[in-house]
Amino acid sequence: MAATGQPNKMQQQQEGVKSRDHPRFLRMNDDSTMMKQIQATHTPDGREVEVKPIVQVIEDILSRTTPDIDGALHGNGAHLEALENGDNTDAIRGILEELAYTVHKISCELSCKCSGGGDAHATTMAILNMLCHYSWDSKVVLTLAAFAADYGEFWLVIQLYAENPLAKSVALLKQIPDIIEHGNSLKSRFEALTKLIKVMLDVTKCIIEFKELPSPYISHDTPPMSTALAHIPTTAYWTIRGIVACASQIISLLGTGHEYISWTNESWELSTLAYKVSSIHEHLMQQLILCRQHIDDKKQLERYSTLQRIFERPHPDNQLILRTVIYTKDDIQPLQRDGIKANIEVLRRKIVLLLISDLHMMLEEIMILEQFYKDAQTKPEIEYEMVWLPVVDMSKPLNEETQSKFREMQMLMPWYTLVDPSLLDPAVVRYIKEVWRFTKKAILVVLDTQGKVVCQNALHMMWIWGNFAHPFSSLKEESLWKEETWRLELLIDAIDSIILNWIADGRYVCIYGGEATNWIQEFNKEAQHAAGVAGIHLEMAYVGKSNAKEKVKKATDFITANGLGYCWNEPTTIWFFWTRLESMLYSKTYHSKTTANDPIFAQIQMMLSFDASDQGWAVICRGTEMAKAKGDMMLRCFKEIAEWEGNAREIGFIPALLEYLSKLHTPEHCNRLILPGINGDIPEMVVCAECGRPMEKYFMYRCCTT
Repeated sequence: MAATGQPNKMQQQQEGVKSRDHPRFLRMNDDSTMMKQIQATHTPDGREVEVKPIVQVIEDILSRTTPDIDGALHGNGAHLEALENGDNTDAIRGILEELAYTVHKISCELSCKCSGGGDAHATTMAILNMLCHYSWDSKVVLTLAAFAADYGEFWLVIQLYAENPLAKSVALLKQIPDIIEHGNSLKSRFEALTKLIKVMLDVTKCIIEFKELPSPYISHDTPPMSTALAHIPTTAYWTIRGIVACASQIISLLGTGHEYISWTNESWELSTLAYKVSSIHEHLMQQLILCRQHIDDKKQLERYSTLQRIFERPHPDNQLILRTVIYTKDDIQPLQRDGIKANIEVLRRKIVLLLISDLHMMLEEIMILEQFYKDAQTKPEIEYEMVWLPVVDMSKPLNEETQSKFREMQMLMPWYTLVDPSLLDPAVVRYIKEVWRFTKKAILVVLDTQGKVVCQNALHMMWIWGNFAHPFSSLKEESLWKEETWRLELLIDAIDSIILNWIADGRYVCIYGGEATNWIQEFNKEAQHAAGVAGIHLEMAYVGKSNAKEKVKKATDFITANGLGYCWNEPTTIWFFWTRLESMLYSKTYHSKTTANDPIFAQIQMMLSFDASDQGWAVICRGTEMAKAKGDMMLRCFKEIAEWEGNAREIGFIPALLEYLSKLHTPEHCNRLILPGINGDIPEMVVCAECGRPMEKYFMYRCCTT
């Protein structure tokens, strides 16, 4: 039982606790006088303490203490098992040998000054003076270590009390049975104690983190760092002040009897201090986040600059470039194809096409690229590899929906892909956006066998010529254009073998587009009538309209149902036809071609303006002869075949059609040209292909899901 003949000591403890619990002790916190007192205790001599191993031991001790008396008495087995599986202490023996005396001195200071209701501020300042030559993080860690040793001993005796005779005898001397007996009434105090200990440990680790921030990336005078460092002394003071309060609580429980443990003032003090230290920790964490962001920004800038320098230098092979762009480490295999992982080494001495897109790349694009890629795999003379680099928003963790979408796209691709989108470094993403001008539309960056960028976006030439554009350099693109002339074969290419056979057989071919079924029906009727009158056979092929899937589907169903001739029923075919035309325009623009200096450019622009209009259009050709016009003009020509029938029999159907179209032409016109925004390739000025005047520029934003 507790001693009952010490009224004077009991009164001293009560008065001491009351004085500590008064709100005044929080008001004397961070004023300049107190700050000067704290700073006056700090006279570092350069000695360094390796604090992290000590913190690990402290955490181990505190994690094994049980704030629940009953749990401590009946949960010994789990604690003992945990101790047996503990870390090897040999690694920190050298550190603790030098510091054992200092830790013991702090422990004595806590025991002496905290007994009998000593002044907490004076005790805290005494400890700071004792540790004047140490850094702020070392002061806090050493004080916390001294407390952890005493606190761990306290709980160790309680845990072993029921089964260890030595522990039971020690417990009797310390009157611990009284504490065990009144465990329920102590619950709130131990909960407050545990909360304060946790936040003190958190703030201690936070102080250490500031110490470990890499100085090359953040200096002490950088605002987030300087702000934090200005608060570190005060933080150290209040953390040690909290340790003093915790030590006082434990000491007050020993040898004072059950009368003392019924008080609630101590719980209030601990809770108040926990709030104070928690507020400090929250502020420091905010500064730490800012510091980390500053460091990350500096590192990203450094990596970005490194990336720029690497691309500017020549290399014997493509490995350094690819490692820098794809993944710099050797800890994993960053690539995957057909479910099999691979290293970057598989790309050595190969032309590499970097397919860069977000997770919303069009299925049609993947399907067409798959055809070209598989075709190349069967031709040894066309050797290249493709790697998909998915660009996703990494400012927040990837959720399951994003991961699922990534895996879904990955399964569609027969070429190499990143095993995980998070492998793409933010500096690389920045380079992709700023230098290679990736925005939303997919691009295809070509690296030669030495890793040199030979084309920043070969997707256009891939759409136009497929694997014939190998090795996909800008020089190859330019040479291919020199061999081209404006002809129907350029428009159709390998999209449709039926139309190509018509062309090869020397037939008259009409390709037309639009979406109005009434115009389609009337146009087919009048075109066949005009052909009959002129004595020719005219093949008709409907090629649809871009970005109008539902309306085009309705039109193709109408054509098929009414037997109005040949049409493309596959949406991918229609998409590819118009995408190739757009790619031709961008390709020509890249090589500084205009309607004034390039006849093919003018024809391409006219075709795209047809598609952008609200009406149909038609192109009639045979061999090198070609006539084209908007739907209403061409329909009028066919209706008025009687006016130019004789001329058609004399000079030919298409020359006569061209002459009659020129007669019907008027200066009044309204042409539109809609260019999808692709990575900054849109020309500053576009002139009308019909009259040569500069076209007005408008901005259009569209969300099309059909």
